[in-house]
Amino acid sequence: MRCHKTKVYADRGLPERRGSVFPALPPILESASLRAMARTIAFLFVFFCCAPAWGQFHSEKSDQPNVIVFLTDDQGWGDLSISGNTNLSTPAIDSLAKEGASFQRFYVSPVCSPTRAEFLTGRYHQRGGVYSTSAGGERLDLDEVTIADLFRKSGYRTGAFGKWHNGMQYPYHPNGRGFEEFYGFCSGHWGDYFSPMLEHNGQIVEGEGFVVDDFTDRAISFIEKHQGEPFFVYLPYNTPHSPMQVPGEFWDRFKNKELAMKHRDPGKEDDLHLRAALAMCENIDWNVGRVLETLERLELEKETIVLYFCDNGPNGWRWNGGMKGKKGSTDEGGVRSPLLVRWSGTIQAGTEIESLSSAIDLLPTLTDLAGVPRGEEPDLDGASLAPLLLGEEGAAADFENRLIFSAWKKRGSVRSDTFRFGTDEQLFQMKEDPGQRKNVAKEYPDVVDRLKPVLGSWMKEMEEELGSDNRPFVIAHPGHALTQVPARDAVASGGIKRSNKFPNDSFFSNWTSVEETISWKAEVAQAGTYEVELFYTCKEENVGSKIRLSFGDATLDGTVAEAVESELIGADEDRSPRVESYTQDWGRMTLGTIELPEGRGELTLKALEIPANEVMDFRLLLLRRVD
Repeated sequence: MRCHKTKVYADRGLPERRGSVFPALPPILESASLRAMARTIAFLFVFFCCAPAWGQFHSEKSDQPNVIVFLTDDQGWGDLSISGNTNLSTPAIDSLAKEGASFQRFYVSPVCSPTRAEFLTGRYHQRGGVYSTSAGGERLDLDEVTIADLFRKSGYRTGAFGKWHNGMQYPYHPNGRGFEEFYGFCSGHWGDYFSPMLEHNGQIVEGEGFVVDDFTDRAISFIEKHQGEPFFVYLPYNTPHSPMQVPGEFWDRFKNKELAMKHRDPGKEDDLHLRAALAMCENIDWNVGRVLETLERLELEKETIVLYFCDNGPNGWRWNGGMKGKKGSTDEGGVRSPLLVRWSGTIQAGTEIESLSSAIDLLPTLTDLAGVPRGEEPDLDGASLAPLLLGEEGAAADFENRLIFSAWKKRGSVRSDTFRFGTDEQLFQMKEDPGQRKNVAKEYPDVVDRLKPVLGSWMKEMEEELGSDNRPFVIAHPGHALTQVPARDAVASGGIKRSNKFPNDSFFSNWTSVEETISWKAEVAQAGTYEVELFYTCKEENVGSKIRLSFGDATLDGTVAEAVESELIGADEDRSPRVESYTQDWGRMTLGTIELPEGRGELTLKALEIPANEVMDFRLLLLRRVD
C-alpha cells in the first residue's frame, strides 16, 4: 500500500509519475480499449492533417478555441427543464443542448471534490489522493497534471471563479494548479452566500452580492479582458448546495408556486428545500445566460467551446427522472449528470449521444478539440469524446463495451451500457428499470460473473492507489505570499468545540482552558519571517487572553486586546433550515511575526492566560511572508 507523496516542490515541479495498471480486464474490454486508442490516433491524424471540415474551420478562426466549463454543485440530472422537469425553466442551459450536443448517459462521482478531481485530471479521483470532502482529504496530489496546467502551457489565459474544493494551501491552491486567476473559496461548503469573505489569488476579500452572480461577473470581466487571446474559464458554481440561499427575485418565483406533482418526489422531499433548490437552479440558468450573451456580444460564439455538467446527484429528495439515489449514492440517481457541449459551427446542433461517458473523459476531450498537447501526463482513465461530438463515423462502436465505475465510502458500482452492478451484489437492468427496483442478478448470472470480479479488482486497485494519507498541510510556500490556515483543517483538544460536524466553513468555540490546543500537522516549505494575522470574535468581558503560536522551537506570543462581538449570521437569508453551522463577521488581529524553520512539525495555538470565561471563537490564521 502506497503513501501519498509529501515532498513540497517550490515550483510544483512534478515528481516521478505513477502509472495506471488495470487488473485483468476481460478480452472484449481490452479490444474496445485498443479500438478507442486507434480511433483517437486517427482523429488526431485528421486534426493535424487538416481534413476538409477542420481545414474550412481553421481558415476562418484561430487554431485555439476558447473553452468555458460550467460545473454546478448538488444539481441533479432532473433539475433542468430540458430533462422534462416542468417545475422550473432553464432556457439558457437548455440552449446548449439545442445548439450543440447532449450526452444521455454521463456519469460523475457521488460527491463534490472527487468529481472536480476527475474533471481536472482525466483520472479516477482515488489516483489523485482525493478520498474526502474536507480536512485535507479533498486535496489533489501534486504529481497530478491538471487540465489548466495543459491549457496554460499551450498559451491560454486560465481563470477559475467559484468553489475550488481540491486544496487550499499552495501548491494545492488553484493558483498552483494551472489557474493564473482565482476568485472564490477553496472549501467545500460556505456559510453565507451574500457578500461573504472570499479570496482573490490568495488575498482575503469581501464578495460583492450573491456569490454566483459575483463569480459570473468576475468571469465575464476575465473574458472581456482576454477576448483577443485564447482563454480557458472554469466556473465551478457552489449552488444549489446548501445553505439554501438565493436572491429574492428568484425565491419569489417559487415560494408560493403550485408545483406539478409528477415532477416532485412526494413523501420524501422537504418543500422549502425543494423550492429553494429550484430557485437556485433558475439563478444558475440566468448566470449561464449572461455568459452566453457576453460571447454573442463579443462575437466569440464560434470560437468558444461551452461545456456544462454537475458534480453529483441532487442534495435532496426531488424529481430526478425516477432514478434511485441522490447525492452520496453510487446508484444511478447519485452519479448521473447532464453533459451539454456547444461549439457553434463545429458541433452539429441537436446532437444526442447515447454512449457511456464520464467526468474522466473531459480532459482528453477538451484537449483534443482544442489541439492542446497532453505530453507525458499520467495515464488517463478517460477517453476522448471528440469523435462522438464531431460525428465521426463508427465512433460509437468504440464505447459499446465500456464500463464506468463509481465509489464512495466503501460502496461501489459499475455501469455498463445495459446494467448497473454494485458491491451489494445486486444487478439492475437500467434501460427498463432506472429506479433499480428489480434485482435481476439471478436472471443474468453470466453478467454477474463478468461484472463482479471487474468491480472487485477496480475497488481493490483504488484502495491501493489511495494508501494512507500522511500529507501535512503546506504552509509558507514561496509560490504564494499568503497562506490560509483555517480551523477546518485543525484538530482541537479538550473541550474546544467545532461549530459543526461539517468542517468546511467551521470555527472553534468554548476555548476555556490553558491546557487546550488547536493544532495542524504542517510543513513549512521555506524558512523565513512571516506576519501572522488571526480571524476571531471575542466578547468584551473576555478581552485580555494571552495566546501563543508555536512551530517547533519558534514561538509568537500575543494578547487579545480588542473585542469583536458578532452574532451568527446567515439565518436571515436562509430559505430552508440548514444543517451546517452559521458563520460570523470575523475580526482581524495581527499577532506579530514569527521565524519559521523549514520542515515538518506541528503548528499549535494555545492560551497562556485566560482572565475571564474563554479565549475567543477562532476561524483562521493568515501567514504573510515579510522577508
